[in-house]
Amino acid sequence: MVRKRYQEAKTGFQLLKSIDADKYLKKIGLGKEDHYFWKQVGKALLYTYTLFGVAWLYNETSPLGWWTLKPRPKEERELAHLYERREFPYPGDAEAMEEFVAKGGMIGTTIGPKGIIETDKDSVNYQKEMQNKKFEQEAMKLWLRMRNEVISELQEKGYDVE
Repeated sequence: MVRKRYQEAKTGFQLLKSIDADKYLKKIGLGKEDHYFWKQVGKALLYTYTLFGVAWLYNETSPLGWWTLKPRPKEERELAHLYERREFPYPGDAEAMEEFVAKGGMIGTTIGPKGIIETDKDSVNYQKEMQNKKFEQEAMKLWLRMRNEVISELQEKGYDVE
């Protein structure tokens, strides 16, 4: 009579000891000899994402703009601190979306002066607009000066003017 030998079932710690993990990791490129390669890949990814993060932060906070090759007018550079990034509501939030649309958030550009909704404009129109604004300011100053002179003359003559 021939006696059959059965293999003992390995369980628990015996099973864990019998599995050769390095053999399987080596097959998919994660063996001990590949550690240096993956370390270099990790460093490269870290440096790349750091560089992109710094560029993104500079883009968010820079008054210079991003990839602008055209020189910006002096007035625009002086007013750069007035610009802010407009925050968009989460699309699923119906109440915030209604408020955003009511404020006119969908109109114009995503970056504009605080409190003012602008449409897209090129730099020539912007310069003309800035000149017109300066002209209006000078006219307003002149008007106020003349008005104050007339009021002071009338008050000197005894009229009660406010």
